[in-house]
Amino acid sequence: MSVAPAVTPEPVDLSYLPDPVAPAGRIGLITLATDFNGEDDLRRIIPHDVGLFTTRIENANPITVDTLRSMADDLPRAARTLLPGYGVDVAIFGCTSGTAVNGSDRIEALINMGMPGTAVTNPLLAADVALRTIGAQKIAVVAPYVLDVTRSVAEQLIVRGFDVTRLLGFGLENDIDMTAIPPDALLAAALQANSPDADAVFISCTAIRSAEIAERAEKLLGKPVITSNQAMIWHALNLMKYDKPVTGFGTLFDHAPHKS
Repeated sequence: MSVAPAVTPEPVDLSYLPDPVAPAGRIGLITLATDFNGEDDLRRIIPHDVGLFTTRIENANPITVDTLRSMADDLPRAARTLLPGYGVDVAIFGCTSGTAVNGSDRIEALINMGMPGTAVTNPLLAADVALRTIGAQKIAVVAPYVLDVTRSVAEQLIVRGFDVTRLLGFGLENDIDMTAIPPDALLAAALQANSPDADAVFISCTAIRSAEIAERAEKLLGKPVITSNQAMIWHALNLMKYDKPVTGFGTLFDHAPHKS
């Protein structure tokens, strides 16, 4: 048996300036283990100079009120895995229905247990800020979930002071089925949910591919369309004080957040 000769490493003799990763800031995404879409959707929206770093929490289909409640217990552990030793500028929780069931304040507190002091947003909080920013009071809502989960999202909007003019749900309980909804079907649902008195349409859920149809829907409806992932990135970028333009995902990105 031959023995390989010892090799002495040589230092790299190059002169270069470090090229920093995510020079404009870091967003940490905590998403569901079963989410097939959220990360891809967010990467389509997020500017190239902002980094998105992802971790996942344990959960299981079907998506019910009970499973949404139980998965929140894993948030502190997941938050600790987001760039330990470096941290992120904003942590985002990628689940609208999970926020509605557990409450936005509880979600933030659980994430801060794992990442103390980090700014936190979620789709429901971001949608709230977005809807106030565009001056919307009466909201038509589209959601992919089963009835009681869909109702919980609407109830949270009502608690926050909005009027829900119409509520449409696809009645699905699995993330893969939600992601499989074609964007054109989401567009058709937004048009169906709209009513003349609605100031805006909100399309709930990070697992569906709605951000890519927001701009088209706005042109057809003649009013703002807010989606979970679109609102969440918009809010996160504003929390980071990112001031470069983001285009192609609706008129929301033309606005600075409403100050409550």
